[in-house]
Amino acid sequence: MSMRHRPSRRRALAAALVCLPLVASAAACSSGGDGGGGAKAAACTKSNGKVDLTFWSWVPGMDKAVAEWNRQNPDIHVTVKTTPAGNAGTYQNMSNALKAGKAPDLGQMEYDSLASFRLKDGLADISSCDPVKQASGDFVDWTWSQVTFGANGKDGVWAIPEDTGPMALFYRKDLFDKYKIPVPKTWDEYYQDAKALKKADPKASITHFSQTDPNWFTGLLWQGGTSMFSQDGDKWKVDVDSPANRKVADYWQKMIDEKLVATDLQGFSPALYKAWNDGEVATWISAAWGYSTIRDNAKATAGKWAVAPMPQWNAGEQKAGNWGGSSTAVLAGSKHPYEASKFAVWLNSDPKALEILNREGGLYPAATKGLSLSALQQPVDFYGGQKIFDVFAQASKGVDTKWAWGPTMTDTYRFMSDGIAGSLGGGGKLSDVLRDTDAKTVDSLKKQSLQVAE
Repeated sequence: MSMRHRPSRRRALAAALVCLPLVASAAACSSGGDGGGGAKAAACTKSNGKVDLTFWSWVPGMDKAVAEWNRQNPDIHVTVKTTPAGNAGTYQNMSNALKAGKAPDLGQMEYDSLASFRLKDGLADISSCDPVKQASGDFVDWTWSQVTFGANGKDGVWAIPEDTGPMALFYRKDLFDKYKIPVPKTWDEYYQDAKALKKADPKASITHFSQTDPNWFTGLLWQGGTSMFSQDGDKWKVDVDSPANRKVADYWQKMIDEKLVATDLQGFSPALYKAWNDGEVATWISAAWGYSTIRDNAKATAGKWAVAPMPQWNAGEQKAGNWGGSSTAVLAGSKHPYEASKFAVWLNSDPKALEILNREGGLYPAATKGLSLSALQQPVDFYGGQKIFDVFAQASKGVDTKWAWGPTMTDTYRFMSDGIAGSLGGGGKLSDVLRDTDAKTVDSLKKQSLQVAE
């Protein structure tokens, strides 16, 4: 596909992209003309002879899953390249590779970024590929709606769901017990815990607030109850700076102002891992996949962590945010869409692959059969024998499925990340970040020739 964009194509996409919200109501969407997707999917036929595919992914242990595929499928060899997380550089590198005509056949891509890459003509529509045609029933409904457009996906299938990211509270149980700090059920209690911890150990912080994880902060906003985007007819409405989101921002600004959270630690950094090992950061509000991040990078703390539900804004609620959740996309320009889609379906639905990705990468599977993996039913030694996935199963039920992604999330995240970095450096408040991100996102949509509701 061409990397150039026609304004009329972008306006048509505005109608189709309403089907990106995390909700299985894609059937309510409709489109006219070319459905916002341009030409229909090209014929997807098997290639002759042995096929070599390339795949970019940041999931730990992905090489082991790929090795199992290669063992089972000697005629379709996949070479995996380990990359940084999407917003940490991979998405930009993918964009550059697409422009240069050197993109891999497949790429790991979070649900929130699919629309941005579709606008760039960077994804292949794999809906006509035989391995994909019957795959929708193998995945949790709302995850399939994340990778399709139009009523029942009639405007294309643009990736295969991989995992989800329901959020909960990882906490150092030993420290909470030592300082007689109760496990918080509300955000007010979490604030009180942060003060108690700081009083007991001035070097310790309740958590870190990263400059480089805007999608983590988005997960906190998600739990707050207001989506950042919605649609009014063919127009996008941007709600980044909503009252509900400002409430979340103001809460964390208070924590920052009172020096209750560490603001000098980046997510997924050696410094953060050292702080976990040393007991200087006592909690992490993270997704189900985070269990392996702590396990693999804070080995000295084995048996000292536990998992509890996310603190609630109102006592008695059971709401959770969602951080991440990825898909396996076939990128535009792949000469082997049939084989690439076959691998993508296998990777995210085969029991052996799911077991490897959960064990090595901590992925919480999007495939329905993955939810019955024996590993998800067992106590986890690192977490003191707690059956932590029971907590995430409950959290998944509390995720607001009406949450909607915008069509230029890579831009929105960049604006938010830059703003957060400036704010933590003393250049304003988090509420300013929301306001500025809102305004810049509106400008970004207009530059993409998408209509915006004022």
